[in-house]
Amino acid sequence: MKLVKSLLLGSAAGLAAVAGAQAADLPSKKAAPVEYVRVCSAHGAGFFYIPGSDTCIKLGGLVRFDAGYAQTYNRISNMTGSIGLGRFELDARNSTEFGLLRAFTRVDFRRATGALTSGTAGRVGYAYGGSAVPFAVGSTQTRIDISRAFVQLGGLTAGRTVSFFGFYNGDLEITGTTIGDGLITNALAYTATFGSGFSATLSMEDPLERRNIVGYAGSNSYLAITGAGTGTGNTYYAYGGAAMPEFVGALRVDQGWGSAQLSAAIHQIRTAGGATASTTSFLPTTTSTGTPGYGGDQAYGYALNLGAKINLPMIAAGDALYLQGTYTNGASAYAT
Repeated sequence: MKLVKSLLLGSAAGLAAVAGAQAADLPSKKAAPVEYVRVCSAHGAGFFYIPGSDTCIKLGGLVRFDAGYAQTYNRISNMTGSIGLGRFELDARNSTEFGLLRAFTRVDFRRATGALTSGTAGRVGYAYGGSAVPFAVGSTQTRIDISRAFVQLGGLTAGRTVSFFGFYNGDLEITGTTIGDGLITNALAYTATFGSGFSATLSMEDPLERRNIVGYAGSNSYLAITGAGTGTGNTYYAYGGAAMPEFVGALRVDQGWGSAQLSAAIHQIRTAGGATASTTSFLPTTTSTGTPGYGGDQAYGYALNLGAKINLPMIAAGDALYLQGTYTNGASAYAT
């Protein structure tokens, strides 16, 4: 019996040795080394390298809730309101021989109700579509805003970003108007830096983002939008198609005490033609066409802006005082 056991054990050991030799002879593929995320300190905190590339990326965002109360003088207006805001940001950067290459995107998702709906925001959604009252006063707004989508290479900026005209670009919402965060527009701009914090920018921006009511047309509605004003029969001149971009220039200084900026813009006013001939115009000259009717007018407005930021670290870290003043002539959208 012992002999049989010895023979069986010896056979098993021999099979194991043969199997081990055959396995060692087979070709094997080694697992690729795992490339862990590496911190990219060249562009500031929060950046990391995209595995397998020299591009650094940063993901960010915020979630915010606002609640407010407003005194009303009728029963159809909302006394309370709230805003739920979600924001997602993606910032990708890479150093090149031509300077820093950057791509930045920011998307905001917002739901506003009641007293905190903004008169400057387009009304997209309504909570009570079957009721005329909430529709009239804009009780709810659902918005998805692509507030940033631009590429930078050295001093060149192209895409959707804050207008280079403004100075204070905070993020504050007050009933009936949006304060801060500047005007978001499509732009092609170049910024030159001169050292010691001084820089200059020349920008071409989308003219359709800077339009306001041209002027009161009274009863001459040959090139007017009816019902655009308050009261019975008020009409306003209608803008014609865009023919040139907004030209914006800015001089800026950033130093330890704070920042300051002087900016200027040129705005084209171009009214549409109408079917009724008239010698009355809100502009000093009129043009005529070869056919009966009114050919429209064209003029140029301008805007000036002066802003300053004074750092106040003695109050608390990050505190600052902002001062800004704007003057316009024929370009009221720069001030409102």
